[in-house]
Amino acid sequence: MRWPSLHFFNPLMALLVVAFCVAAEAQGKDGASPIGQWRTVDDVTGKVNSIVVLWEEGGRLNGRIERLIDPDPRDPDPRCVRCDGDLKDRRLVGLRILWGLTKNDDQWSGGRILDPDTGKIYSCSIAVKDEGKKLRVRGFIGFSLLGRTQYWVRDE
Repeated sequence: MRWPSLHFFNPLMALLVVAFCVAAEAQGKDGASPIGQWRTVDDVTGKVNSIVVLWEEGGRLNGRIERLIDPDPRDPDPRCVRCDGDLKDRRLVGLRILWGLTKNDDQWSGGRILDPDTGKIYSCSIAVKDEGKKLRVRGFIGFSLLGRTQYWVRDE
């Protein structure tokens, strides 16, 4: 009896199968939805600044400031004084700071994010990490290499 040929099975094929299985497992773990409430954590100080709520509308991800953590008692209702255009002097609570991101494999990208401290708007990408407990938020100008990353924590 002659065994069937296994010429189609080679080390490269095995590597691709393993890589696919690992990617599928990672997608299952970190592919959790970013929709919900997140505690924003400053990448410099490590301080929690606000609660941001993310939602999907028309296939695009958006986010707004839901609540400020420890606002300055001298200014309990701060406004975006450094913002331009129609965002100028708008209340921070309720302010949309993230918009237009579309799902692209295991991340959302192609959108924009507003830094209310500076009033600047950046390109943005986000990805859910740590089994849905963290959100990697990357704001950048032009290329993703030129930017900042924050890790927000899901607000349970």
